[in-house]
Amino acid sequence: FFGLSASPFVNSIPSGSLYMSPILHDTLGRLNFAVSHRMFAVVTADVGCGKTTAIRKFTDDLDRNNYEVLYIANSKLSPSWFYKSILKQLGVEPHFYRDAASRQLHRELDIIRGVQKRQVVCIVDEAHLLSKDTFEEIRFLLNSKMDSENPLSLILVGQNELWDKLKLQSYAAVRQRIDIKCEIPQYDRAETARYIDCHLKYAGCTRDIFTEKAIDEIYRYSAGAARAINKACMHSLICAAQRKEKLVDDYLVQEVINSELP
Repeated sequence: FFGLSASPFVNSIPSGSLYMSPILHDTLGRLNFAVSHRMFAVVTADVGCGKTTAIRKFTDDLDRNNYEVLYIANSKLSPSWFYKSILKQLGVEPHFYRDAASRQLHRELDIIRGVQKRQVVCIVDEAHLLSKDTFEEIRFLLNSKMDSENPLSLILVGQNELWDKLKLQSYAAVRQRIDIKCEIPQYDRAETARYIDCHLKYAGCTRDIFTEKAIDEIYRYSAGAARAINKACMHSLICAAQRKEKLVDDYLVQEVINSELP
């Protein structure tokens, strides 16, 4: 109905077409620095603010000839399963016992670095759900060659409560090992407008669809969280198309928010 060539407000947008906010640009720069020096990084954000999208963009841009990227999304893993998840992604059958699996992993990391001349980047998503035992195991994993270097780049990604947890005294030993910290905030009103415009242009839109007052309402509803912006915009476009209205105004957005969105 709007003459678009793709759905503009979905998670499957190619990483090269994402809205590159100043914060996202800064986050990618920090993460690239972290992996080039085998550092320990932490990325936090509120729910729906694009932390996983930022990681997708980051990994898509990595040269796979130089980096082996491991991604763990089940963060309720025990220390043993943490090692097993990494080893299985490396194509190695993990040992049953944790200590033996740990030695296996360190051997594999040495081979990848020494023989293949590649670096391992391990990304743990939803890391705010990690148990204290698994955090301790991460600390042991990063303790290599008498604590002189990290055997891999480790990136923990989680909601803001991850950093709240790491600030506790009981996690001091882990917190002190963190090299890079990235926080992704909500968009402000201007960035919300630029985000919407960028996604519409990706979908082939050549004109304004949302009025300024409509964007005001979307920002008010979403508080600048990307996931909520996507919901409000997508439902508004569907409603406008059903009514054969080429322009989305603030009254339509208000109606959608009140009747269709949580």
